[in-house]
Amino acid sequence: MRFDVLTLFPESFRSFLSTSMIGRAVDTKKIEVNLINIRDFADNKHKQVDDIPYGGGAGMVMMPQPLFAAIDYTKDLVSDNAQVIYMTPHGKTLNQKLSENISAKQDRLILLCGHYEGVDQRVRDYLVDQEISIGDFVLTGGELPVQVLIDSVARLIPGVLGKEASHQEESFSAKLDRKCEYPHYTRPADFKGLKVPDVLLSGHHAEIAKWRKNNVCKKNILKNLDSL
Repeated sequence: MRFDVLTLFPESFRSFLSTSMIGRAVDTKKIEVNLINIRDFADNKHKQVDDIPYGGGAGMVMMPQPLFAAIDYTKDLVSDNAQVIYMTPHGKTLNQKLSENISAKQDRLILLCGHYEGVDQRVRDYLVDQEISIGDFVLTGGELPVQVLIDSVARLIPGVLGKEASHQEESFSAKLDRKCEYPHYTRPADFKGLKVPDVLLSGHHAEIAKWRKNNVCKKNILKNLDSL
């Protein structure tokens, strides 16, 4: 899968694209991430990409000219039907179902990182196919949300995860309650007197599955009771 990222700060992706599972996915060519600097498309000598909003108000707005040029250029690189996604707090909230839908239906995405007070509305009206949010809060730019989207979609691509069934067993994919998951333990079995439940050490897979099912959300339930 290919991600073309339109950003003012391509350097902010260096660590993200070179470490952990995403780094391995890039190295093994399971995904391709192409970083495009929006400033390169500004048609003024100072490479200005923002200006004050008409009608007044605080902050700056990203101008349409560099964005139209950058998106047109990117579409020529990939395909005319590549979906353009703009990361904004006003968009549809990203969840597992949306990530799965994107992963299943798209093989190329153009991802626009906003900044300042956002982008000129004409970009949203005529170029953007979908607006996505990672939550009801405002960040200093769209780079982090784009990284979240790439991570959530890329990990669903066959071969990206070390264990192919990992994402299928997790709470969201298993269609459990949004905040529910069974407790996880690892070595040592006894840490400062705090012991792993015996059933998890038994090797009895049916009993382990039963225990996990019965203990989904147990931690959250206890927390809720403590708060009453």
